[in-house]
Amino acid sequence: MTGDTLERRQATELRTTGRKLEGYAATFNSEARIGSFSETILPGAFRAALAGDVLALLDHDVGKVLGRTRSGTLRLVEDTRGLHFSLDLPDTSLGRDILALAERKDLGGMSFGFNVPKGGQSWAGEKRTLSAIGLKEISVISAWPAYPDTSLALRSREGADDSRRRRLILAELGAWA
Repeated sequence: MTGDTLERRQATELRTTGRKLEGYAATFNSEARIGSFSETILPGAFRAALAGDVLALLDHDVGKVLGRTRSGTLRLVEDTRGLHFSLDLPDTSLGRDILALAERKDLGGMSFGFNVPKGGQSWAGEKRTLSAIGLKEISVISAWPAYPDTSLALRSREGADDSRRRRLILAELGAWA
């Protein structure tokens, strides 16, 4: 789907440096199996979204903000590998918990929530290629990254009936949808 449909994807690289969390929220040119289709993100897909305000959350929960690009506590950059992030963790109970879990390597990884702007995807059979991504948030995942059958993995596919998923997204993210 395109436009207002929010989707989520996961990655596993995460490291700490002082009170910073760093890693990749997405990688380019790596094929991922998403249910019945595969997906690849092209270099440059996040370029337009990086100019906006992107949140860093815990488990996609908008009530658990860890940082944001607007305040400078979250920095995002595309490099040749993918979407690199650097997050200054807050000196709050949530921030300290995330830091402790990251240092012990107990976190599940990273994920990101996005929509696909018009013209930002192409399909070749069961293969989807993303050339533009409307990035809304990146999330530290405390347990396991989302899988296609979970409510956190709000996947969409061109032509699929995803009205139930859309309602979940609207309920969870309100103003973004």
